Amino acid sequence: MIERYTLPEMKRIWAQENKFRRWLDVEIYACEALNEMGVIPDDALQQIKERANFTVERILEIEEVTNHDVIAFLTCVGEYVGEASKYIHFGLTSSDVVDTALSALIKEAGEQILGRLERLHAVLIEKAKEHRNTLMIGRTHGIHAEPMTFGLKMLLWAAETERNIERMKTAIKTVSVGKISGAVGTYANIDPGVEAHVCKRLGLTPAKVSTQIIQRDRHAEFMTTLAVIASSLEKFATEIRSLQRTDILEAEEYFSKGQKGSSAMPHKRNPIVTERISGMARLVRGNALAAMENVTLWHERDISHSSVERVIIPDSTTTVDYMLHKFINIMENLLVYPENMLRNLERTHGLIFSQRVLLALVDKGLSRERAYELVQRNAMPSWRTGEPFQELLNKDEEITSVMTKEEIAELFDYQYHLQKIDEIYSRFGL
Repeated sequence: MIERYTLPEMKRIWAQENKFRRWLDVEIYACEALNEMGVIPDDALQQIKERANFTVERILEIEEVTNHDVIAFLTCVGEYVGEASKYIHFGLTSSDVVDTALSALIKEAGEQILGRLERLHAVLIEKAKEHRNTLMIGRTHGIHAEPMTFGLKMLLWAAETERNIERMKTAIKTVSVGKISGAVGTYANIDPGVEAHVCKRLGLTPAKVSTQIIQRDRHAEFMTTLAVIASSLEKFATEIRSLQRTDILEAEEYFSKGQKGSSAMPHKRNPIVTERISGMARLVRGNALAAMENVTLWHERDISHSSVERVIIPDSTTTVDYMLHKFINIMENLLVYPENMLRNLERTHGLIFSQRVLLALVDKGLSRERAYELVQRNAMPSWRTGEPFQELLNKDEEITSVMTKEEIAELFDYQYHLQKIDEIYSRFGL
C-alpha cells in the first residue's frame, strides 16, 4: 500500500539510482580533496569527474558475483572511468561511503518532512483562528466536562506541531554528520582533511569521533522523532474519528462525491483516512524500536544494523511523509458542525456548570466539602432523570438559602468559559 501511495519526492530520495548517486558524490568529493593534497594527479581527477557513472542494473549484476554492494558499485564505476579508477576509494572503507551518503539522504528526507510539518502548522493555525469562539463541550474520560472552543483544540494541535518541528530540526542536525576515517576510525590511511572536504560539499558536519561507522544513537534519535510525530498525528486523527461518531458528529472527514463508505450499507461515511493514519503510526513506532536495537553493535562495528536500516529508514520517512500529506488534506477539508456542538453542549441539561456552582457556594462561605455534597446531590438526579440541573438547584432550600435564583441563573453562562481564550491565543501572536 505504501508503494502505491509513495509521493514523488520521497520516492526519488530513496530510489536506488539516488542512493548510488550519493555514493558517487562521496567518492568524487574524496578524490577532489586528495587532489588538493597532491595524492591524485590533475589529469586523473579530471578523468574521474568526466567519466564516473554507473547503471543500477550493472551494479546489481556484479553484486550477484561479489555479494558485496560497495565493491559491485566501485567495479561498475571503474568500467566507466578506466585507468584513473585506481584512485577512487583510495584509503576509504565501505562505511565511509555508505554511512556518509546515508546521512545526506536522511537529511534530505528529514527536510521534506519538516516542510510538511510547517504546512500542517499553518493549516492548524488557520483553523484555530476560524473557530476561535466556536463553542463545544470539552470531554475528560470521554465524559462531558466543561465548555471550551473548537479553536482551542486546534491551537493545542498547532502547539504540539510546533514542538514536532523543533524535534525534527534537532534530529536532522543530529544525523547530518559524515565520517571518512577508515576501517576503525583512526584515519590511518586517509587524512582528516578529506572528511572535512566531503562533509562540507554534502552539507554535513564531520563526526567528532567514529569507528568504522557513524554511531547509531544518531539514527535512533531521528527514528524516535519520526515515531513521536506519527504518534501526534495518530492523536489528532483519533480525536477526529471520535468526533465523527454518529451520536457526536461534531466534525468529520470530507466525503467526496462518488465515495463509498461500506459495501453493505450505503449510508456509511467512515473515517477511513484517519483510521489509516492511526494504523500507520504503529508501523513507525515499531521501526523506532528496531532503530534503538541497532545502537548496540560488536566492537568497532558489525553489520547487524545494515539490513534493518535498508527497510526502516526509507519506510518510516515515506510513511510519515504520507501521513502528513493526508492529514494536511483532512484538515484543509474538515467538515465542522457548530450546531451539533451546541446541541451536544446542552445534552446534560446544565450539569457542565457544576464546578461554577461549587465555587460560588464556597464563595458564599460554605466549606468545599459541604458545597460539593450539595452540588452532587442535585447533579445525580439530573443525570438519572434529565431534569434541568438549574431547576433542581432552585428547589434545594439549603442552596437557595445562600444564593438567589438570579445568582444561580448567572452561573449558567457559556461565555464565562471563554473569557480567557484571548489570553491563550495571544501566546501565539493571534
